Formats: sequence, structure tokens, C-alpha cells
Amino acid sequence: MAAIASQTYTPAEEIEIQKWVAAATSTLAPTSLVELNAHLATRTTVLGSKPSKADVAVYEALADVVKVWSPEQRTGKDGLPHIVRLVDFVQNSPAIFGLTVAEANKVVVDAEEVLYVAPPVDAKAEKERLKKEKAAAAGGAPAATETKKLPDRTKTQNGKVEEDAAASTVSATAAAAVASSAAGTAPEGAPTKKKEKKEKQARPPKAAPPPPAPPSPSLIDLRVGHILKAVKHPEADSLYVSTIAMGDAKGSPDTEEYEGQIVRTVCSGLNGLVPLEEMQGRRVVVVCNLKPVKMRGIKSAAMVLAASPRLKEGEEDHHGGPVELVNPPADAPAGTRVFFEGWKGEPEGQLNPKKKVWEMFQPGFTTTENLEVGFDAGVVKDLGKEGLGKLVAETGGICTVKSLKGATVR
Repeated sequence: MAAIASQTYTPAEEIEIQKWVAAATSTLAPTSLVELNAHLATRTTVLGSKPSKADVAVYEALADVVKVWSPEQRTGKDGLPHIVRLVDFVQNSPAIFGLTVAEANKVVVDAEEVLYVAPPVDAKAEKERLKKEKAAAAGGAPAATETKKLPDRTKTQNGKVEEDAAASTVSATAAAAVASSAAGTAPEGAPTKKKEKKEKQARPPKAAPPPPAPPSPSLIDLRVGHILKAVKHPEADSLYVSTIAMGDAKGSPDTEEYEGQIVRTVCSGLNGLVPLEEMQGRRVVVVCNLKPVKMRGIKSAAMVLAASPRLKEGEEDHHGGPVELVNPPADAPAGTRVFFEGWKGEPEGQLNPKKKVWEMFQPGFTTTENLEVGFDAGVVKDLGKEGLGKLVAETGGICTVKSLKGATVR
């Protein structure tokens, strides 16, 4: 993701930026916080994938507020997790947002603490509800909506994070002592023999470090996974819990043995979107190097890739589907590496959540008119490449979806 200084914005984007800068400057009220959280539900930044001064303004207005929120206020049923995510993104991405925050002043965010996962919404019922609200508004009658009262989170500790501007100075002193090895006492007035200083040899100049490699989606560890079993999560209606073999070696972190195979446990929000019987025994594409996270008491050690329709500008994601799992080539066994053409490379062992690698590249994951999964490099700037690279297996063949064209994949 390119830095703010190198971004250009459309007139519509400029209006959106000014809207949120003004809201942040005037202190976001609880109702505005709910609106902002919903706005960020399907966006990496306030604008979607571009960074802007709106992100910085929101951070400066809310960092101290988020810092004192309880776990329930952050990721509970009525929490605001997407605001927490944006605050964490801004404070740990100085190269993108141009904002340097001292470690002591950062909001501490536990990525494994997820108290509530929203259940899927019946898309048909939601559409009917919105239709009734519009009809009521057109007839002059107020639409019946339910507003949940949230705790007042802005009465204390609002404002910018103030950093101590006092400069600290470090002084260093050096002392040398020369001991005489001569025995006895020298005659009074006798000249003292000084040690001759050795001439210091000039050190050769250090070689300049190589330039950093440009970011690449190859940092994401994508593999073919084989679901051996899938069940409903006992504590969350929207989640499945799957046992998936994905080529891990015995003794690898976050793995166990099941029916003679090394597997990981994976939670996915697909209950109500993909029939449970379609999850059994099938091959999928999994993201293997995200940091494991506990989801209602069960640790999830990977993520299943699936496609859903791409949202239009300003449209909210109600998680109502349709959703289609990404299909690897039929002959690719579990553990086969999967990569985007033109972007093959060695993935990281585990992605650092603070570097936001997944959030940087996921907006470019898409499907084509031929139902092939690919990465659109034009979505992410400063990559040194353009065009679309198809998602292929090392053994050959392209990953596909059943019917969704121009979809987002995550």
C-alpha cells in the first residue's frame, strides 16, 4: 500500500475524506462510532484500500478512547472491532500514514481476543426490511428502526495522543589508566617514559545494505487443504470448525494428528452460507501463515479462502452471501503450494499482524469472467508490476470458483 504522500484522490474521495476529518475533529459521538464501525466493516481504510488523512484524523481522535475500552466494548456483541483494527493499523504503519507513535503510547491490541462473531444475515429478509423502510420514508412516516444504546465512550480521555516532546540527552565519557610495570620507585625528577600510541588503522567503509525487496503477495502462504471433517461450532451459530490436512510436518506448531494425518483446526464463518455437507471431504485453498486466533474458545490456525460478490461504493456488507469456496486443481494433493503467476516466492513463516501484509494484498484477490481466481496488481501501488496473475498450483492447474465473476476473495 503506497504512502499518503503519493496518493491521488477523485473528487468523490475528497468529499469522503473531508466528511470523516470533520467528524473526527468535532469528536465522534457514540452514534457516529457505530456508523464508522459499520463503514469500516468491509474496508481496510476509510476510503477502502487507499490511506488518507481521514485515517490519521480518526486515529488521533479515538486512540485514547479505544485505549480504555473493555474487551466487550472492543470485540463483544455490541463492540466496535473495526475501529480497533484501524487504530492498530495506523499506529503500526508509519511508512504509510506518516505518523510515528512511541511504543509506550500505542493502544495495546490482542489479535487473539475475539468475543463475538456476527451470525450470517438472511439477505432476502434484510432486503425486504430495507424496502419497507424506504416505502415508509417516502410516505412521510418514520421508518421503524432499532437503535441500541451504547456505553458513553467519549466522556473521558478524548483527543490526540500527546507524546513527551522533551529530548533526552546521552553523554558518554571515556577514561584510560596506564599502569607501570617497573618495580620500586623512580628517582625524583627522573623523566617518565610514556607508552607510544599505536596508530589506528582506518576501517574499511561498510557496504551499503541492499535495497528492501518490494512487497509481494508471495509472502502469504497459500496451500491446498483437505477437509477431513467439519462440524458446527458449539458456542457460535455462524461458525464451522474444520479439521484440515495441509501438508504440515509432524510436530509443527498448532497441529495435531487425526486419522494418521497431521492436521490443523480451522474456524470459518460459513455456517448458513455453505451447507455443512459440502464441507465434508473436499479440497480447498487455505491461508496457512496468519497468526492463530481464538474464536469463542477454539483456536483457529488457518483460514479457508472463499469468494463473495464485490460490494459497490457505499454498500454495506450484511454477510448474507452468496459465498463460494475456492476450488484448487482437482489433482493437487493436500499441502501443494499455491501462488499467483508472476509472484512466486518464499512465504513468511508467520505474518506479523502489525505489518498488515494480508490487509495490503487481499483487496486485489478477485475472480475473472472465466471464473478463475487471480490477483489484480493494479489495486496495490508500488509493486513494480501490473496486470492480473492467476492463482495456480505448483503441480499445475488454475484455482476456480463455481459461478461468481468479478468477486472478492478472502
